[in-house]
Amino acid sequence: MPAITVKGMSCNHCVMSVTKALEALPGVSGVKVDLLSGKASFEADPPVDPAVVKKAIEKIGFEVVG
Repeated sequence: MPAITVKGMSCNHCVMSVTKALEALPGVSGVKVDLLSGKASFEADPPVDPAVVKKAIEKIGFEVVG
């Protein structure tokens, strides 16, 4: 299960925004975003290019670290 660290989330609205952005990507499902750790994990079939994931997160105003 791929996982990313998202910087800039401060509330449940942020969590929902990241969840929706990831779920909108083709092949992505089972998205889980943890506010305290800043981690987002998801299933991807077929695998999703990390650059596409990063772009989707940055488009909604957050930063992917690592």
